Amino acid sequence: MRASLQAITEELRRLKLAGVTSVPVADETLERLRRVVGRRAAAGAVERPAAAPAPVVAPATPAPERIREATRSGSPAAPSAAPSWTPPAVHLPPGSKAERWAALKAMVEGDPVCRSHLRPGKRVVVGVGSLDSALMFVGEAPGAEEEIQGEPFVGPAGQLLTRMIVAMGVAREEVYIGNIMNWRPGLPTAEGGEQVGNRPPTAGEMAYCLPFLRAQVEVVAPRFLVALGATAAQGLLGAGAFKTLGEVRGRWHDFGGIPLMVTYHPSYILREPTPRRKRLIWEDLLQVMERAGLPISERQRGYFLER
Repeated sequence: MRASLQAITEELRRLKLAGVTSVPVADETLERLRRVVGRRAAAGAVERPAAAPAPVVAPATPAPERIREATRSGSPAAPSAAPSWTPPAVHLPPGSKAERWAALKAMVEGDPVCRSHLRPGKRVVVGVGSLDSALMFVGEAPGAEEEIQGEPFVGPAGQLLTRMIVAMGVAREEVYIGNIMNWRPGLPTAEGGEQVGNRPPTAGEMAYCLPFLRAQVEVVAPRFLVALGATAAQGLLGAGAFKTLGEVRGRWHDFGGIPLMVTYHPSYILREPTPRRKRLIWEDLLQVMERAGLPISERQRGYFLER
């Protein structure tokens, strides 16, 4: 249960950064928490001042999937302490973009720290797309589908991102898509079992992988960057750059001299696919289109406006 609580804490921090102010909790989850607290109190593990009232938690509708997964029996949690890895020094050889990217890919796939985080049959993930693209999207970390295919954004959020890119009048193959992380942040699982659910990467994990992302930016040399979600924005702007994503979303920033637009992660829409949420991300992408000189039709300007 302690592991589950740690996983929940990490997810709640992530949601807070995204601007979420309340989270429904399933009755089953509340009952589990009450039982655990009751057992610990009976064993003398919980000391509470006599005058302090017992906390009251109101039941609600079932929790979002990722939090619900984190509370299942035997579910795992994020590392409790920051690792002591030294971020790699990435020096790419001279050559064409394709040659330098191939060297970087081999470097990442052979990196001992990256490889140490892989489960059997899973893959390190490097970016994908056009090395000559003016536009680069940066996400958080591989998920279940991504670590199998070795490509970012191929799951449900990736399929939605592809539709967003196409709505901009560009093919997915014409942009470059990468992640802050090159491996899927791990959660403990039963021996021989598959990981259930995801967690955001720790600051130490992001710091280790950031040189690889910087090298991808160096090779592609995009004119514009788009950070998808709070974790990607933290990785590019710095962990202390903002408290909630709303503070930086929809505005231009700078990453190594490259204009950077921050917007929500596609999963923000998947959790609640309303026109309002879609419009928030679309307005950010319209800014990117305008600055990149992409043609914008009146129909595109009106996407997801509620009538």
